[in-house]
Amino acid sequence: MAIKRILIANRGEIALRIHRAAREMGIETVAVHSTADADAMHVRLADHAVCIGPPAAKDSYLNVAAIISAAEITGADAIHPGYGFLSENARFAEIVEAHGLIWIGPKPEHIRTMGDKVEAKRTAGALGLPLVPGSDGAVSEIEDAKRIAEDVGYPVIIKAASGGGGRGMKVCTGPDELETLMQQAGSEAKAAFGDATVYIEKYLGNPRHIEFQVFGDGNGQAIHLGERDCSLQRRHQKVLEEAPSPVIGSEERERMGGIVAKAMADMGYRGAGTIEFLWENGEFYFIEMNTRLQVEHPVTEAITGVDLVREQIRIADGLPLSVRQDELEFRGHAIECRINAEDPFTFAPSPGLVENFHAAGGLHVRVDSGLYAGYRIPPYYDSMIAKLIVYGRTREGAILRLKRALEEMAITGPKTNIPLHQALLDVDDFKTGNYTIKWLEEWLANR
Repeated sequence: MAIKRILIANRGEIALRIHRAAREMGIETVAVHSTADADAMHVRLADHAVCIGPPAAKDSYLNVAAIISAAEITGADAIHPGYGFLSENARFAEIVEAHGLIWIGPKPEHIRTMGDKVEAKRTAGALGLPLVPGSDGAVSEIEDAKRIAEDVGYPVIIKAASGGGGRGMKVCTGPDELETLMQQAGSEAKAAFGDATVYIEKYLGNPRHIEFQVFGDGNGQAIHLGERDCSLQRRHQKVLEEAPSPVIGSEERERMGGIVAKAMADMGYRGAGTIEFLWENGEFYFIEMNTRLQVEHPVTEAITGVDLVREQIRIADGLPLSVRQDELEFRGHAIECRINAEDPFTFAPSPGLVENFHAAGGLHVRVDSGLYAGYRIPPYYDSMIAKLIVYGRTREGAILRLKRALEEMAITGPKTNIPLHQALLDVDDFKTGNYTIKWLEEWLANR
């Protein structure tokens, strides 16, 4: 392989995940870290470590000049961005490549296209992906907005063309409030993402969030690795994910998987990506594409046996896909719980000293975490501190294993959301797979 040393431009459990994959391939790693993360586990384990700034992300993990300098002084061959931070920043990808480094990610032009929601929708439609009815592009004139809303039928949703996480999104139930909500959505988008552009789509009443994992070699070959159901969400943030979805059968998986794989092949897509859909009444509607590894990638690894990070590194190194579509088998069921340092029901962040940490174990139980006893969780970053992933031959078996693993997992010091996950597993709607993207917030409101 040409890649001998990878700089990991991230932190937390994903930095540790990338380190492990690299070391198993005989590749050295470089950890970059803020002063707040000097004692992080991936920093301790990496072959080389470079401090790139103070705690604030804008001064460290988003500091492009510092990251490139760290790569140059340590002799890194490649940069893996993980997820979040700079992972979907096309300009950063271009800078990496301009410095003669290998970018472990998609082509910059694809990152840029899919990072613009309006352009992403237009591109997806041209590639044959099913779309939510709505505007063909950005909408700025109120008369155009009213015409589109009447055509697709109220309610409609106004969305920011840039960004995500629920910001710049407004649901409109009638023409009287359309102009006000468009202004509000545009203002929120401008404040959050520096771009006031919005577009309009039909608002689906109670859908599920289903996404397909894809991989391309950048030369016209692409595969899909099945779907994940990420419908258990709070404020547009995923809480628990599973693969396969409880509502998608093998014929539907093969049909939609074929569509998304062909779209990525036609696009010449390189590396890992996720095509996200809303699913309602048996119909898929494209919402966005993430041009990076996903937090929930381990459930796909569990049911396919494919190491997605290893595959990312191979593709970036110019190697072909390690598996053909007809060689992939989807076996069993996997569920991931995101373990956050927060109050389980008020969701107030709970950083601080980890007094004790015991990871759940046993057959088909995986914990991705950089925690250890004596580690101090910093208050500056995302509250996710671990991912608990279990696999079972059946969904029922996976749920029973997950209940056991949650009982076994011990984190003392900060509060965590483990009690929330334990409560969810006892609810009949979850046990039967009868939930949508609205279900969790409604359940929390009625507890």
